[in-house]
Order: sequence, then structure tokens, then C-alpha cells
Amino acid sequence: MPPEELRGWLTLIRCQGLGAPAIIALTERHGSASAALGAGRGAWISAGIAPKVWESLSEIDSARIDEDLAWCSGARRGLIPWSDPRYPARLREIASSPPALFYRGDPDLLQLPQLAVVGSRNATAQGLETALGFSIELARRGLTITSGLALGVDAAAHRGALDADGYTVAVCATGLDRVYPASHRALAEEIDARGVLVSEFAPGTAPRPEHFPRRNRIIAGLSLGVLVIEAARESGSLITARLAAEQGREVFAIPGSIHNVMARGCHRLIRQGAKLVETVDDVLEEIGSLVGDALRAGGLAEAADGPRAAPHRHQLLLDALGDAPQTVDALVERLGMAPEALGPALLELEVEGRVATGSDGRVMRLHGAAPTDVGARSTT
Repeated sequence: MPPEELRGWLTLIRCQGLGAPAIIALTERHGSASAALGAGRGAWISAGIAPKVWESLSEIDSARIDEDLAWCSGARRGLIPWSDPRYPARLREIASSPPALFYRGDPDLLQLPQLAVVGSRNATAQGLETALGFSIELARRGLTITSGLALGVDAAAHRGALDADGYTVAVCATGLDRVYPASHRALAEEIDARGVLVSEFAPGTAPRPEHFPRRNRIIAGLSLGVLVIEAARESGSLITARLAAEQGREVFAIPGSIHNVMARGCHRLIRQGAKLVETVDDVLEEIGSLVGDALRAGGLAEAADGPRAAPHRHQLLLDALGDAPQTVDALVERLGMAPEALGPALLELEVEGRVATGSDGRVMRLHGAAPTDVGARSTT
């Protein structure tokens, strides 16, 4: 993105009273953020924007915009505006899409199929173990784990994905130049190196109570579904689940003891129609058919080195598996594929019943999963 266009987006984001729909409408109407800024007062007013909002542009501190530009020019940092093809396709679908996302890490991971794993900040030891175990296995199956970097279940979810050598997305309620809670600084650095952190809030933004529900809509919007692990009756995780349902995402909940107050939110979700989850397969049964759609929506189907496995690679993958179980590392080496391409391909084949993952993490081809059949099925 040219520097003047990046400055334009940063200025619009910093403009007081200019909401996301107005920013998106202005940039689409005028073709770019810089053109929207140069359109003049009359053009803004004719677009339904209050005069005081236009006047507030003159109050924006140019030094702050310079600081934002400097932050975005750092290694593995940047801004993905609405107009950028890298803007996540599923997030674009929701009514309250943010006009842009700041990121730290690898933004290409936002195109991969994601499952949100959320729950109580005050989770029990069993809840933390469940979050860790489910996230490890889901990541091994090829899903990217998305959560909010909070204490408790969120941190366990991120940790599980990292422990599985998978991918994780942390959606933050602050500017990405700070970490909240501060105790998660080391975890955030690890996600920066091996995953991606995103936020709609500009650098320097402090945590505020109203930011967390806004963050939750992004967690839900990025994901194919939301898995809730322990939640009290009044919980931010229930907000995320409600937003997910409103956005047409799948909602999953793990039940608990009737004596555990942290299970009551999950029980409420199940009564309201969330899918009761006992195993990872319960999740994959519901979202497996959505994985291919999510990959296609990412626009990476034909990219030879992108995060998506193209249909012909299914045949190569099954050929590489042969008749003996293989480790993922062995498949990566044998095929010369990037790990981020292999995970989604294995997930698609697993939900089709063509491969299975053993308890030791090895992948095996199931009887009757002919390579030519897979290739034909993938193109229909």
C-alpha cells in the first residue's frame, strides 16, 4: 500500500465520530482513503456525515499519524484495510465489520479455516485442561485456533495450538503496541512469531470495558464456529456465542457438572440450541463441510505456495501416505509442502472419511480412499 494511502486509512480511523460504515462507504465511493480525505466537506455532508465530524479532521494530531505509520512499518506489522484483498472474507460478511485490522505476525493465516475457542477467565483446572486438549487436537486436524488472549480458557486455547505446532489468531481489545493482560506478554510474543495478533484499535489504545464486546464480534466473525469451554451465567463468552449465532456461525458448548457454576453458561447455550460437544469429532461433524468453502473464500485455491491445498494435491497427499501411517513432519518433507497447506488438506480428507489421525498423531489412509476418487470429488 502506498504511504499516502496508508496515511489516509490511519487518518480516517483516528477521526472522531466517523464509524466503520461511514469509513467503508467513503472509501468505496471515492475509490481510496486518500481520495475520500481529499473529497472535501461538501462530499462528506452529501454522504450523510455530520459537519462536526468533517471539522474534527483538523484536530487530528499529525504526529500521532506519523507514529502509527512508524508502527505499521515495523517487521511483521501492518494494517489490512477493507479494500485490501487480504481482508478476511468471513469477517467481511458480518454487518459490523471493522474498516481495517492492525496486525502483528503473519496476516496470511487469517485466510485459513478458524475455530474460536473461548471461555471463563476464572476457569477450573479441568476447564483449562479441556481447552488445552481440544485446541491441541483441533490444531492437529488443521484448524486455526482463534481466541481473545484473555486469562483462563483463551490462554489455554492459544497455548494448545502452539503446542501442536499449529496456528493461532489472537484478537485483542487494545492497540497492538501493548499487551493485556500484561502477564501474557511472553505468550503474545510467541503468537507474533508463530501466529498473528489482530485488533481494530490503533496503537496506543488502552483496554476499556466497551472494547471487549467489540473484540468478541471479530472473534466470532473470523471463525467457522465458536466452542465455549466453561462460562458463568453472565460471561463475555456468552456474548461471543450470541454474536456467532447472529452471524450464522456454529455454536458449540462443552457440558459440565451441575455443581460447577462455570458450566452453567454452557448448559444455557445447549438449551438454546448449541451443539453439545464431548469430542473433537463432534465439532468436525458440523463444520467439516464448511472448511472447503472457507478456503475458497480466501481466494487462495490456485496459489501453488499459498495456505490452501489445491484439488490435485489431494492425490499427491494420498499417494504419499501409502499404506502405512505417517507423521505430519514426514509428509511435509516428502511432499515439499508448507505445513500451513498440509493441515487444511488433511482436514478436508478427514471429514470426507478418507484419512484418519491416530492417537499418536500419525495420519493413515483409510481403506477404499482411492487417490483418483479424491481428486474427482474435490473438483465438484
